[in-house]
Amino acid sequence: MRNNLLPIVSLLLSTFFLMVGAGLQGILLPVRAALEGWSPYEIGLMGTSYAIGFTLGCVAMPAIVRSAGHVRTFSALASLLAIAILLHGMAIQPVAWIAVRGVAGFALAGSYMVIESWLNERVTNETRGRVFSIYMVVSMVAMMAGQFAMPLADPALPAVFMLCAIFFALAVIPNALSRAPSPKPLTQVRLDLRSLYRSSPAAVAGVFISGILSGAWVNMAPVLGQDIGLSTAEISTLLVATMAGGAVFQVPLGRLSDRMDRRYVLALSGAIGVGTALSALTLWSGGAYSLFAIAVVIGGVIYPTYSLAVAHANDIADPSDFVKISGGLLVLYGFGTMGGPLLAAWLIESYGPGGIFIATGGAHLTLLVSTLLRLFLRSADPTSQRPEFQPVPLERMQTPASVALDPRADMALDR
Repeated sequence: MRNNLLPIVSLLLSTFFLMVGAGLQGILLPVRAALEGWSPYEIGLMGTSYAIGFTLGCVAMPAIVRSAGHVRTFSALASLLAIAILLHGMAIQPVAWIAVRGVAGFALAGSYMVIESWLNERVTNETRGRVFSIYMVVSMVAMMAGQFAMPLADPALPAVFMLCAIFFALAVIPNALSRAPSPKPLTQVRLDLRSLYRSSPAAVAGVFISGILSGAWVNMAPVLGQDIGLSTAEISTLLVATMAGGAVFQVPLGRLSDRMDRRYVLALSGAIGVGTALSALTLWSGGAYSLFAIAVVIGGVIYPTYSLAVAHANDIADPSDFVKISGGLLVLYGFGTMGGPLLAAWLIESYGPGGIFIATGGAHLTLLVSTLLRLFLRSADPTSQRPEFQPVPLERMQTPASVALDPRADMALDR
């Protein structure tokens, strides 16, 4: 185990600092925007801008890395992230924040891709699963640490913006001092929507709806907390509760999907999401603890939906196409995250804070209906011929390099 970790310690350290900064930034910006009295539409546009920038980064970054190299690209992107968050603190204005948030999304996508391609180069097929798990644990712990750093400073003051910039700057140091050789050029990802839909309509719908759900909840849940009077510590706990729900529910839902048609489990996730939204709208009293419980269940069905949809798509496809299919679905997921914040913002503007539950309930209902429809139109494949479910934590948006690091990529990489 020690021999597996030593070559990637610097990469994991850079990941930790980067994710702490990303976690702090993700909760700071919507909370500060709500304190400034900005409308849900303006806050939603920040989330959409981030998703657009992130998706563009996934598409454009391979060409940039080929030109500048991994170390210089990562250093430049981390510096850009520090500059972006400082600009947020200097220019407290909605249009400026929307624009800069897109730049940050682009830079974060590139930073993740450089680290993940480096990790992918340092592992073998035998150690890939272990390293992938360690990387995801480090990412999740760092994201939680960043979110819980929020209560340490007043979001109305500049200090928290500076703290976030410090973490982004710290991320440069381990990679810059590492003696590990640079990896191969990044793989270019392409979205062939027609081929993906022809292969698995249920997976396409599931991934897109998962993006809508994630974009709506992650970007607008802090606004909900601010509107109902939660403290910054409670808003941090709200987001961490969502992540915890995703971590807890992924494995049982995934194992259940190994024993039956995964579309039944996708439909079950949709039904649970609808039930949770209805419960929140009719029974929720506005208290913090009841909201935390709701967040656990919402996270428990939002994040596994993506993993289940990807697993279903790869059950049907040739194993050697895993990287191509999963990368295409990832871009489609990014498109979903663009629309989610605006959908939630419109419903919050129309119906108050509870509008976020209308958004999640409506998206889950669409998932339930579309999946049941596909069950009637297409028979199931034999479960004995399918690979086992692999959880994919989405505490932050993944990149095509994350797909290559996934243990299921072994068969594709060997061909």
